[in-house]
Amino acid sequence: MTLEVTTLEEFLNTLKGREIVVDAEGAVLGRLASYVAKLALMGYRVHVVNVEKAVVTGERKRVIESYKLWLEVKTHKNPYRHAPHRPRNPINIFKKAVWGMLPKHSWLGKKALRRVRAYVGVPEELANKPRIVFSDTLASNLKRFEYVTVAEIAKEMGWKGVGL
Repeated sequence: MTLEVTTLEEFLNTLKGREIVVDAEGAVLGRLASYVAKLALMGYRVHVVNVEKAVVTGERKRVIESYKLWLEVKTHKNPYRHAPHRPRNPINIFKKAVWGMLPKHSWLGKKALRRVRAYVGVPEELANKPRIVFSDTLASNLKRFEYVTVAEIAKEMGWKGVGL
């Protein structure tokens, strides 16, 4: 069961519990990340399913090369401790986008990120719960026709596709 809502306030008025399941299929990554970050800051536990089906707008080659750019950064220090890390799987790509929307110099951001769970596909325990789709995050509403899914970006970065 999927519920499509237009605004965050409309959705919060219909909500009964403190747990939310959001479907990321066809949603623009940055717009969805901002909604999820806002809900997490409000204290809701947010489960995001189908993160591999979220999209990043732009020309395919340009988007993938911008993600691969961080893989070429070298350092003389220990790269596992000091280098800028670019996530390679869809879950971490999504969580990095959410982390970019949260306050970084406060404990509130860290607490909020702990309340966010992302999944490739739909896990069994969340299959029967109602899923929310924010209509203003969908790529079908945009005038741009070019976009790349997060799964395609992750495959180009070296993700093996476990869980698909």
